[in-house]
Amino acid sequence: MKLNTFFNKFLAAISLLAVTFTSANAGVTNIIPFGPGGESDVTARMQQPYYKDIYNDDIVVQYKPGGGGSVGWSSLNSEKGDGSVIMGVNLPHIIMQPIAKGDKAGYKTEDINVFSFFHYTPDAILVEASSPYNSLAELIDFAKKNPGKLTFSGSGTYSANHLLTISLNQKANIKTTYVPFKGTGAAVQALLGKQVVAEAGYSTVAAKQGSKVRMLAVASESRLPAYPDVPTFKELGFDIVSGAYRGYALPKSASAATVKEWSDRIMKINSDPKFKKQMEDGAFVVVNIGHDQIDDFMKQQQAANEAIAKELGLIK
Repeated sequence: MKLNTFFNKFLAAISLLAVTFTSANAGVTNIIPFGPGGESDVTARMQQPYYKDIYNDDIVVQYKPGGGGSVGWSSLNSEKGDGSVIMGVNLPHIIMQPIAKGDKAGYKTEDINVFSFFHYTPDAILVEASSPYNSLAELIDFAKKNPGKLTFSGSGTYSANHLLTISLNQKANIKTTYVPFKGTGAAVQALLGKQVVAEAGYSTVAAKQGSKVRMLAVASESRLPAYPDVPTFKELGFDIVSGAYRGYALPKSASAATVKEWSDRIMKINSDPKFKKQMEDGAFVVVNIGHDQIDDFMKQQQAANEAIAKELGLIK
């Protein structure tokens, strides 16, 4: 009897350890706080087969769009913190939305338990292939002659896309109309459907849509290797360098061990040469910012985005 009791306790202890060490891959759900088809969705699905190969487990992608991501982020901390749920996060969204909207954002930046950023995409101005506008100068000329009639589709409010239009309005002394959508996928469809004149999107839109769109300018420091003929905003006389970082967060209730485990997993996928090439071919810029760098990185981004908000007149 004593032996059986000991054996049962031993099995229970082993089971508990197994749960502890595999909690992050036991039925994982990856919540994307945007609609399907955007960069967050595309890269999450790119990660799926690598995760499967490395950890012999599946990640199920779900969508929770609304408010440019804020609907999802405001609900993150109600999810389980055992590692079974992760959520996509974007910069500057998770900093600029609380700055610009205050309590209406539904969350605070410090509420978001970010554990990694794994890629960056520069902002870009794009038009549909049959558009009469072949350069940013032509588009700006139209805006000057027709205040408010230059419409831009984009992903979310006070997102990288939205801030691009605000900055361009100020630096080019024009008035445009920004039309927010639930994600890049919907913003692209609005462009292709000619519901808007142009899109304030990302360089990745050009990579994905190919001959369906024309990229007029990219908000990177230098021209992109995949698009050597597309000028930067700086080259065109506008000091604009902007874009979006994307990564993942866990609920605040997640343990330090779970945070580290998930960070290590995402960084391991990022180190795969095939994954990196796949990302670069899609015009994504791979970055490796893990849990041990997040605090310093977020402090830098907070200061930088507060400065941008002041420059744009969003805060005093």
